[in-house]
Amino acid sequence: MEIRMINAADTWKIRHEVMWPNQPFEFVQLEEDNFGLHYGVFEDNQLVSIVSCFIEGEVMQFRKLATLIDYQGRGIASLLLKHIFKAAEEKGIKKIWCNARTEKKEFYKKFGMKDTGNTFIKAGQEFTIMQILF
Repeated sequence: MEIRMINAADTWKIRHEVMWPNQPFEFVQLEEDNFGLHYGVFEDNQLVSIVSCFIEGEVMQFRKLATLIDYQGRGIASLLLKHIFKAAEEKGIKKIWCNARTEKKEFYKKFGMKDTGNTFIKAGQEFTIMQILF
């Protein structure tokens, strides 16, 4: 497996297929994607997992962490999260946060992230804001 920086457009297919398959394809194309750092995990030269990071000052938000269904449960998303956490540390980031699907928040807790208690609904899906401070 190899982690590489990718273009925003490279994330859209996996975002749509894994996270929002019942929404139109345009739903996963975010205006702010042009300002993000996008990472992908490749296995045998196939893109199998993606994440997008947005940095403002000493704060980084990661969004749209997704792994193709056939590759889930193999630690790929964990590898990708460790990679972006290390990159954030090297950039002097003091806080990392995300909008986690509420049913996935235990996954993020394994990385030291805390549930802020703030939740919201988007397109029928409940999200919880998770964060970690350095």
